[in-house]
Amino acid sequence: HLGERGFATTFQDCVGVWSETGWADIAQRFDQLVKEGRFDRNALRAFGANAVEVRPDTQGRINVPQRLRDKVGLGRDLVVIGAITHIELWDAERWSDVDSAADAALLEAVTAPGL
Repeated sequence: HLGERGFATTFQDCVGVWSETGWADIAQRFDQLVKEGRFDRNALRAFGANAVEVRPDTQGRINVPQRLRDKVGLGRDLVVIGAITHIELWDAERWSDVDSAADAALLEAVTAPGL
């Protein structure tokens, strides 16, 4: 649930959208991984520099700034993906390329021991 406001940024060839709490969580985790040397600080800079605050309107829609749309190639047709901890906004054509790989990864994960 996005609530009154959230944050959006570029994320794995799409625009990721987090609630305010979710954003704080991922930003803190990302910062910790940079401090541990697992990621370059520039990755964290880009993640934060591309971030924008979003506020849903009365119908639950958010405005995605053109600069974010351009960075990930969002066209007119979008696919909205619920990714458990956040929402992802994909260009419809790009998502169709990713979708079959995602389905295969899901099948492998749900049939693995321990889940």
